Amino acid sequence: METTVIYQCPNCGAGLEFDAEKQKFCCEFCLSEFTEEEAKAANPEDVAEENAAKNAEYSEQMQEYACPSCGAHTVADESTAADFCAYCHNPVVLVGRLSGEMRPHRIIPFKYDKAAAQKKFLEFATQHKFVPRAFFSKEQIEKISGVYYPFWVTDADADTTMRASATRLRVWRVGNVEFTETSNFKIKRSGNIHFEDITMSALTEADKQMLEGILPYPSEALQEFSMPYLSGFLAKKRDIERADLTGEVRARMNRYAEQMLRNTVNGYNAVTVKETDVKITKSHWDYSLLPIWVLNYRDRRGKVYTYAMNGYTGKVYGELPISFPKLGILLAAVAVPLTALFTWIGGMLF
Repeated sequence: METTVIYQCPNCGAGLEFDAEKQKFCCEFCLSEFTEEEAKAANPEDVAEENAAKNAEYSEQMQEYACPSCGAHTVADESTAADFCAYCHNPVVLVGRLSGEMRPHRIIPFKYDKAAAQKKFLEFATQHKFVPRAFFSKEQIEKISGVYYPFWVTDADADTTMRASATRLRVWRVGNVEFTETSNFKIKRSGNIHFEDITMSALTEADKQMLEGILPYPSEALQEFSMPYLSGFLAKKRDIERADLTGEVRARMNRYAEQMLRNTVNGYNAVTVKETDVKITKSHWDYSLLPIWVLNYRDRRGKVYTYAMNGYTGKVYGELPISFPKLGILLAAVAVPLTALFTWIGGMLF
């Protein structure tokens, strides 16, 4: 079998690509350049062998499950029962062991157990009057699933620069004449910024609205990955590699940097940012699993409603179905007295 060697950037950990014109290994993320000797020195063989052993151990102990209905793929250890899909509630089937380098680097363990998650769900559902009873029936509640979702979490140090133009107005009056003085300025701001825990979903099918609803997770809760944390839970299998996210991460860093540097500019009537430059000097990427309690409900029309709870902070996101019979009863209860009242008023007037 042919062995594929992938060099990682010593500065940011992203993959290096060989540039034929420069005859160097280049990083598209932090724009660093290295000779072949420098790339080899930064990627010793013993480290690669250690990582390969960890990946093999993870793949050997984990099982992969596939839902024949919605196509979702989840993973779990051999002790975890996975008899229905956490997303569409259909039965799932075992498709074999994992392949590839899917072992996470970091994990945030569940802080809320299943009983606490069910209690939170009931508090959420019962405070709304027009929710169908089936939404929080015992059979439905028992289907709430603890799932680890895959994310890429990035830390980075960067040298940042912002260039802008600004105007300042001075207005005064002499008798009946008003004078306006406009002064134009060129602004430059620069600084070293540390970006902490830029969190990006590593799953293409992820419900972004749901994920935004339960984020963030505290940085201090991240731990080194250990397989026992997965016992009793499912985990979504990542399908987005960090190389596919470098552009989006850089764009987010640019936005953060521009906002931070722009906030240092005061005392002007108008400021227009012309350019923001972020040069990454160091970065670190962790493939991380973050805990979510998930419960889906499919109504008679086939629409799926999602309830989710941050498994560490308890923050809740939920879409609630409406019981039209309950709503109809309320409308009827209101309409009958109003009809009688209007009839009585009409009789009095005419």
